Amino acid sequence: MRVLLVEDDDGDALLVEALLEEASAPFVLSRAGTLAEAEEMLADSECVLLDLGLPDSHGLAGLHRLLAKPDAPAILVLTGHDDEQEGINAVAAGAEDFLIKGKVDGELLLRGVRYAVERRRADFAEFQLRETSLLAAEQSRLERGLLPPPLLQGSDVGLDVRYQPGGQRMLLGGDFYDAVGMPDGTVHAIIGDVCGHGPDEAALGVCLRIAWRALVLSGAPAEKVLQTLDQVLVAERHGEGIFTTACMVTVAPDRRSARYFLAGHPEPLLIAGTQIADLPQSKIGVPLGVLPDYAWTGVDVPLPSGWSIACYTDGLIEGRVPDDVDRLGVERLSEILHRQLQEGPDWMDSVIAEVTELNGGALDDDVAILLLKDGK
Repeated sequence: MRVLLVEDDDGDALLVEALLEEASAPFVLSRAGTLAEAEEMLADSECVLLDLGLPDSHGLAGLHRLLAKPDAPAILVLTGHDDEQEGINAVAAGAEDFLIKGKVDGELLLRGVRYAVERRRADFAEFQLRETSLLAAEQSRLERGLLPPPLLQGSDVGLDVRYQPGGQRMLLGGDFYDAVGMPDGTVHAIIGDVCGHGPDEAALGVCLRIAWRALVLSGAPAEKVLQTLDQVLVAERHGEGIFTTACMVTVAPDRRSARYFLAGHPEPLLIAGTQIADLPQSKIGVPLGVLPDYAWTGVDVPLPSGWSIACYTDGLIEGRVPDDVDRLGVERLSEILHRQLQEGPDWMDSVIAEVTELNGGALDDDVAILLLKDGK
């Protein structure tokens, strides 16, 4: 155990060394004569024996300075015979304990150092656990905002969703989705991805998802929804370069046609039975937050009997492929999906599992899939 003695008095320093030798303590003892020297040596120490009367510090000022250092070690304060109250004050200020010079033997000093170090470790572990718990709770709230229950009660359009966090689990992403059924039978859906990972990106995704639901429920024309979301993004984002990709789909009340809009997002996949149908040529459009006053245009698609529309975020196509420098891509994803469709209708988990296996482990980015299905 590495112990740093901060003591300017040679006699007191020799006494501490003798006490540790008397107890056969397994310590590596270093010494600093001033607080400035101690600050330079602090990173290599597990415990500090601190005299409160130093040439460049007096009283609790030195203790406060050391405790303010990142990852400060355990600190035991050394006081004189008449300074017991100062030792008590030091403990109240953050020291692990205090010892009175001249009233301590080697065994007591040994136990004091060991206790101080273990208590410091326990406090640090408790702090980490509390921070982790708070982070997990915050991420859970953000995920509920990003991935809400859809508003499709009474609709004949089925909905299936999947969400898989990326490999860096503690860095929550900004993938979001939502679906809303209107009184006239129209069904609207959106899937989006805020660039980057972290609580700011996730919070922005929640903001956009809530704004989208509000706009749809208010009856705003589909052509205007993305333009308004673009304005919301620019107003709410935390950095100038933050953008969001999105795919928005509107299914007509008769279920015979759909219109989709792309804002820099991968094109959806139209599934007819066990086949992937070709979509009309579309203009992908720029992501939200890139060009002011940009007008996104929709693409009309006739829907075959038994149709499904699969929308997904790019985490699904950006995985690695063995012996290939390119990413998976849409073409390979379509091949995987076509093969899995032959196995049965429950293909979503199988596709994610195969893409993950090809990647050689957990995907770097979050994956979200939203599947709209003809319920007639």
